[in-house]
Amino acid sequence: MPPEPRPHPPDALSPLSDYTPDEIAEFLHLKPFQGKQIFRWLHQKKVFDFDAMTDLSKPLRETLKDTCLPAQLERVHLAESPRSGTKKILFQLRDGETIESVYLTDRNRVTLCVSSQAGCALACAFCATGRTVFRRNLSAGEIVEQVLHLLEGPEREQDDFGNRRDDRTPNIVYMGMGEPFRNYDAVMKSIRLLMMPDGLGIGARKITLSTVGDVTGIRRFARENGQMRLAISLHAANDNLRSRLIPLNRTAPLAELMRATRYYVATTGRRPSFEWVLLDGVNDSLKDARELAGLIEGIPASVNLIPYNPVPGVSYQPSPRKKCQVFLDALAQAGITATLRRERGVDIDAACGQLRSRNLPSPG
Repeated sequence: MPPEPRPHPPDALSPLSDYTPDEIAEFLHLKPFQGKQIFRWLHQKKVFDFDAMTDLSKPLRETLKDTCLPAQLERVHLAESPRSGTKKILFQLRDGETIESVYLTDRNRVTLCVSSQAGCALACAFCATGRTVFRRNLSAGEIVEQVLHLLEGPEREQDDFGNRRDDRTPNIVYMGMGEPFRNYDAVMKSIRLLMMPDGLGIGARKITLSTVGDVTGIRRFARENGQMRLAISLHAANDNLRSRLIPLNRTAPLAELMRATRYYVATTGRRPSFEWVLLDGVNDSLKDARELAGLIEGIPASVNLIPYNPVPGVSYQPSPRKKCQVFLDALAQAGITATLRRERGVDIDAACGQLRSRNLPSPG
C-alpha cells in the first residue's frame, strides 16, 4: 500500500488560490461581485500583489493582507531549451517542498504540464519522480498556480513584434509529478477553477489527465460527466514486463485496467489515449508493437509514442529513432492510430522529477 499523504500544512493565512469566487466572498464576508473581483485579479490578470488590485477598496486590500495568502508557489529555478523552446520551472511550496511544471510550445499550440503531488509513491522503474520520496498531495490552488505562473513572467514567449504568443488558450496536461487519481478531489477542484469564466476559462477538452493505471480513478473519472481527456500510461502490453516497469500493475493487472478503460469508453463515448515510452531493448520490438495492438484491439483509442529522456542512475536508454519509426509503422499496419512525439527537453532535465532532484534535494 502507498504511504498515507501528509495533510496539507496549516497556515495562519488562507490561500485564496484554493477558492472559487463564491468561496472567497463567503470566507471574507463579501458581496458576490467582490469575490469575483478578487478571483479575476488572481486568475485572469495573474496578479498576486494585493496592493496592485486597484479596484478594491483600501480597507479590503488591508484585510486581504492580514488574512490571506496571495500565492503558494515561489519560482526557484528556470531551465530553458534553446533547441525545442521547452521551459521547465522548479517551484517551492510554502512548507519547503518542491514541484516541477513544464511549458511547451509547438507552432500555434501551447501545452502546460502540471504536477498533482510532491513526489510520487508509485515508483515506476524508469521515472525520475518515482525514485524520490512521496511527500504529500497538492491543494487545488497549488495546482492552479502552476498554470498561472507558466502563463505569466519572463518565460513567456514573444514574437518578432514583442507580442506575447501564449495568449492563446493553452492545453493543460496533468502529466507532471504524481498520480492525479491519488489526489482526486483536489485535482477535480483545480479543473473547475481553471474552467471558470471569471478565471482562465479553459475548455474541458483542452484538459488531459494522465494515469499510470489507477482503475478506481478511471472509473470515477468516467462518471464525472465532463469532456476532459484521459491518457493512460501503458508502456508494456504483458503483465510480466509491466509489473517490472510499473509496480502498480501487480495489484491492478492489465486485464483489470482494460476493463476499466472499456468502462470509460462506454460511459463517456470518448477516446482515451495510451502513452508508451520507448525504452531501448525493453519494449520497442516488433513483438511489443504487435502485443500492444492486440491488447487494445476494439478500443477506440490512439497511442502516443514517447522518446525516453534518460535519467541519471537509471539503466534504461532511449530507443534509436529508427526503431521508434519501425514500432510506429507496425502499429499503423495493425490499424492503430499512433503518433511519435518529438524529442524535447533532453538538454534541460525535462524528464519528470529530474530538475527537482538535481537542484533541490528532497527534504528528508
